[in-house]
Amino acid sequence: MLHPGNTANRIGLGHNIPSSIDKTVKTGAWPEPRQDITRHMKVFRGLHHPELAPACALTIGNFDGVHRGHQAMLALVRSEAAHRGVPSCVMTFEPHPRDYFAKALNQPDLAPARIATLRDKLQELERCGVDQVVVLPFNARLASQSPQDFIEQVLVQGLGVRYVLVGDDFRFGAKRAGDYAMLDAAGQGLGFDVARMNSYEVHGLRVSSSAVRDALGQGRLQDVTALLGRPYSISGHVVHGRKLGRELGASAAGAGNGFRTLNLRFSHWKPAASGIFVVEVHGLTDQALPGVANLGIRPSLDPSDVNGGRVLLETHALRWPDELGGEGGYGKIIRVDLLHKLHDELKYDGLDALTKGIAQDCDDAHAWFASRHSETHRQTTRDRI
Repeated sequence: MLHPGNTANRIGLGHNIPSSIDKTVKTGAWPEPRQDITRHMKVFRGLHHPELAPACALTIGNFDGVHRGHQAMLALVRSEAAHRGVPSCVMTFEPHPRDYFAKALNQPDLAPARIATLRDKLQELERCGVDQVVVLPFNARLASQSPQDFIEQVLVQGLGVRYVLVGDDFRFGAKRAGDYAMLDAAGQGLGFDVARMNSYEVHGLRVSSSAVRDALGQGRLQDVTALLGRPYSISGHVVHGRKLGRELGASAAGAGNGFRTLNLRFSHWKPAASGIFVVEVHGLTDQALPGVANLGIRPSLDPSDVNGGRVLLETHALRWPDELGGEGGYGKIIRVDLLHKLHDELKYDGLDALTKGIAQDCDDAHAWFASRHSETHRQTTRDRI
């Protein structure tokens, strides 16, 4: 996603941020319209930080995916913050409340598939111009807090809210007992405004995280792009693996130095998308690189895999930049855009079969890019006529 030479901005983080969140996240030049980041968003874990603003205009939610409905809410809360002369603020939760209850009840099926990592969510919130984000740990204490205590202790005492914007299905407090009417009544008594945004639609389709998850699960990436307003992407530091890819297919036609992969960890065990994808890689060079990627658990590898048991996005760039050499990708922060799903993960019987399967995926990715280029050329020709 990022190129070291690009102008970077900083996300200022409060204390006690978990190590999985970088204290400096460089966000390089996005493709249009992603070149409008001008603010320095501050992120805080919890409420007790001296740099936390004493008053704010707030919206609350999980914001998984930061889809177009979320983006509309964020634009409104920014406008209301500007009218009041206070910062815009997002309150979100980690883990997702449903993740917490799935674990507490030992019912993993209750956990939702995760669209985005916390890192990607924070970057999208910053791109939307949010001034500060409060990441509340969703734990037993928060789960058992009464709606009234949440209003008084978190919203009023903790954040000094002047305005609160929520979605049309917003519930809060122990047993989800709090609702919009309760929040609105409390606002009238405690001196803050409350507003509610109804569902957001694109071409008659209600935009929601559930709709994004469904589209990702079914491989409908064009619909995902429409719901998000951008291609679906995953970013992070390139980590080491077994380096099996450089051995596989080293002698296969077109394989060059084998199927070298760029490995990104997906921190949640249940990603909304999985399978083999045609992708573009941003951050290795000034230009996006075409590639093919596997998002999942790699069923053909044995337990000795150094990343065994973890969800990985393994990306093979169809064109490896010579200037990077053999080790030049490690440690870089990249963004991988998932453009088209080829198929679900497959379990191959042996490394020879795996090599042939990857080679076929590469051929199919080349064909997809060639088809897209031809269609773009035809469209350009039609526009000129």
